[in-house]
Amino acid sequence: MGLFGKKKEDKSAQGKSVQKSGQKTEQELAEKQPTEEQPGEEQGQNERKVYIQGAGGTIVTKSILDGTSKLKWLFRQEGGHGNGWVAFGDRDSQEYVDDANNMAIVDFNTLADIEPTVVNVFYMPMGSDLEFRSDKTGKYFVDTRTGKEIREPVKHPAQIAFEKNLKFLNQDTYPPAFFQSLFTESPKIKVVRAGEADFPTGEVVLADPIAYLGSRYETVLDRKIPAGSYPVELSVCLSRIAGLRIAAARLPVSPQAAVRYEIAMPKGKEPEDLGKPGIFTFFGVDTGLACIADGKVSQENRLFFEKWEKENPGKNKYTDYFAALFQESFQANPEFQNQGGSFLEWRLPGSGLRTVLFSSGMGDGIYSGYWGLDAEGEIACLVALFLNPAYF
Repeated sequence: MGLFGKKKEDKSAQGKSVQKSGQKTEQELAEKQPTEEQPGEEQGQNERKVYIQGAGGTIVTKSILDGTSKLKWLFRQEGGHGNGWVAFGDRDSQEYVDDANNMAIVDFNTLADIEPTVVNVFYMPMGSDLEFRSDKTGKYFVDTRTGKEIREPVKHPAQIAFEKNLKFLNQDTYPPAFFQSLFTESPKIKVVRAGEADFPTGEVVLADPIAYLGSRYETVLDRKIPAGSYPVELSVCLSRIAGLRIAAARLPVSPQAAVRYEIAMPKGKEPEDLGKPGIFTFFGVDTGLACIADGKVSQENRLFFEKWEKENPGKNKYTDYFAALFQESFQANPEFQNQGGSFLEWRLPGSGLRTVLFSSGMGDGIYSGYWGLDAEGEIACLVALFLNPAYF
C-alpha cells in the first residue's frame, strides 16, 4: 500500500501507472513528519485569500505546491489529518507519494489559491473520491464512483438540512409518534429539564423574549391552561453537522398522554380558520431565542424593560442584561448547552415570576406551537417545534 493506505489506477490521458492511496495512521504521519507550510506563503509572507473560513489542514503533494504537477486527484478520508482532504498531482508516481517527505500539510485555502475549483467540493462527505478535469467546457470534478460531473458548489450539509427543515416546519399537524420521538432519549436526542415556568393566569404566549415578548408581535394562544407552575422540557439534538441544537420545547400540562396534536391557534382563531387570508399561527424569532410564557409574565416583562431601557440608554437587553445570566446558566448546567448558554430560567425582578428562555433550533425564523391532546380532547402538553432531528 502507498503512503495513504489506498491505491487507485490513474486514468489520466498520460496513461502512467500512477496510483493514489488512502491515509496512514496519525502516528505514522507524525513519525514521518511531513512539512507544514503556511498557505500561499513565501518566506515572510503571511497574507492569502481566504475562500473558506476555518477550512482546516489538507495533505497536498509538494509537486502541486511547487508547480511541477497539476492537481489530478482529490479524495477525503474519515479520520484523516485535518479536514480529511488529500490532493495528488498528475505527475505523482506511487514511489513519489510513498515518501512522506514529498507531502505537505497546508490550509485548504492554499490548495484553493492554486486551483480555486476545489472550493466547489469542499463540503462533500468523507469517502469522496474525485478526479479533476479541465477542458473546453471548463474546470470541474468527476465523482470516480458514479461518474457524475460536479460543476456547481456543493452545499454544506447543515445548509441542506436547514432548507429541508424550512419546508418541514409549520405544518397543520404531525403524527403523535414524531412528537414522542422528540422527547425520547437516544444517542442523538437528550431531554433536559430547563426550569419551571409560572402561569398565574393560564394565558399562554409564544414569543421571542428579547424582541417581542410583551409587544403586539407576540403570539397569544386561543386555548388557556390551568393556572399553576409547569416544567419546561427541551429536546436537545446532538447533531454531527450542526452541533448542539434545541429541536423543541415542551410544556407538560397534565400527566395524561397526548394521542393527537393540533397547531396552536392565536387568540380569537380556531383551527377551522387555517388558510384564511391574514390568519397566521406562527411566532417570529429575531434574536435566536424563544419562550413559552404567561400573559401576566409578558406584561411584567414589558414594564420591566421599559424602565430598564430608560435607566440604561443605549444599552442592549441581551448583551448588557441577559448574557451574564445565560453564562451563569451554562456554568451551572454545561452538559447540554453551548458556550454562553442555551437556556435560562429567569425570574422577573419584583414579582419573581419565572419563565424559561431557550435557543430556537437553527436560530431566527418563524415557528409554531402544537397542543398535545389526550384521549378526552383535553390539553396534555404544548410543544414549540424548531427542527426535525432526522435532517441533522
